[in-house]
Amino acid sequence: MMKAPRGTRDLLPPDTNLWNRVEAKVRDVLARYNYHEVRTPIFEDTQLFSRSVGEETDIVSKEMFTWEDRGRAQSDKAQSLTLRPENTASVVRAYIEHGLFKTGTLQKLYYIGPQFRRERPQKGRYRQFYQIGAEIIGPPSAGSESPLRDAEVLDMLATLLDEVGLRGWQLQLNSVGCAADRARYNQALRQALQPVLHQMCDDCKRRAETNPLRVLDCKVPEDQPIIERLPRILQYLDEPCREHFAAVRAMLDAVGIAYVINERMVRGLDYYTRTTFEFTHGGLGSQNSVLGGGRYDGLSESLDGPKAPGIGFAIGEDRLVLALESEGETAVEKIQAYVAPLGTGMNVPAIKLARELRRAGVSADLGDESLRLKKSFDLAEKAGARFIVIVGENEVASDQFTVKNLASGQQVQIARAELAKYLSHNS
Repeated sequence: MMKAPRGTRDLLPPDTNLWNRVEAKVRDVLARYNYHEVRTPIFEDTQLFSRSVGEETDIVSKEMFTWEDRGRAQSDKAQSLTLRPENTASVVRAYIEHGLFKTGTLQKLYYIGPQFRRERPQKGRYRQFYQIGAEIIGPPSAGSESPLRDAEVLDMLATLLDEVGLRGWQLQLNSVGCAADRARYNQALRQALQPVLHQMCDDCKRRAETNPLRVLDCKVPEDQPIIERLPRILQYLDEPCREHFAAVRAMLDAVGIAYVINERMVRGLDYYTRTTFEFTHGGLGSQNSVLGGGRYDGLSESLDGPKAPGIGFAIGEDRLVLALESEGETAVEKIQAYVAPLGTGMNVPAIKLARELRRAGVSADLGDESLRLKKSFDLAEKAGARFIVIVGENEVASDQFTVKNLASGQQVQIARAELAKYLSHNS
């Protein structure tokens, strides 16, 4: 028997009802904040990710699905392509390629779709996973560097999580400063790690040489006491970065969004600058991040684009749904009517009636004349219908249909002209 590849899964009803509810709420909330959808290719030139995410990150060095595209002319060098492991780089590439910077305005863009990483599959983590993300990017003249943009993104995320029904989330906040700040901090980390590195895991030993900030991401329990004693990045911020971070916190305080400062949170991608953040939830266990993001003020320039500071986030949709389910959230979607043809020759009038109801906005499923009445009732209940509408010879002749409420058992006769209104108003 064929099975889905390791690290992937099929999403089936009724589970997909909750996914659809989440995505509908996302589109609703982001529209209120003037975001517009962008859809980028599912694979890109490998250099896009190696240049933006960082050669020494685990994503680029270990986790990407990459292949050589040989479907070109024999004389051409094969192009290296990669299934997107994240989507910010793709959005910024599209921003540059299509000249969106020429508008001189902020671009507020969001996406919903699959990403791919060769990770070890575990609870809430898959090799094909789904992200909901958004970016604000634009020229400095449009206010893209302002701490107001950071606060607005965090306000939108708090609103979104509240409205989607997630309770008990926590916002963790940090600043990783500018490139000069991180250079000073990396030097301080290297010095602090040198006498203790022999006690740490192999990944930390490698990261200490290539990218010391990644040491702070280590999850090995034995390494945690050492990491807790390392220098903190907020000690190394220059004055503009300190002021920027203070302004973000002041605006969050003003609108009543609670947060905690987490100086170990540096995020896993090299392009982050200044504000970084995560929203966590206790229902996910030790790997408790629902979403994360931050500023990337130099990303456009690193991809040969104009100066275009930005800030964005990505929600792990798999993990958000898991967190909602841990709180007992479901999205059982009942249909309003089950149209049950009763007797030979009733399929034609039944499908005509079902079509009328559906075009009037009534959600309806359709039985078959070969089914006995008891079986039609069983199927109507399994379909989650609120009402069953009987279509028999008497009903067709009189244009009056027997309608039974499957919850209360109440049964009435409703004229065809009034049927859609009755089903809609009583559902």
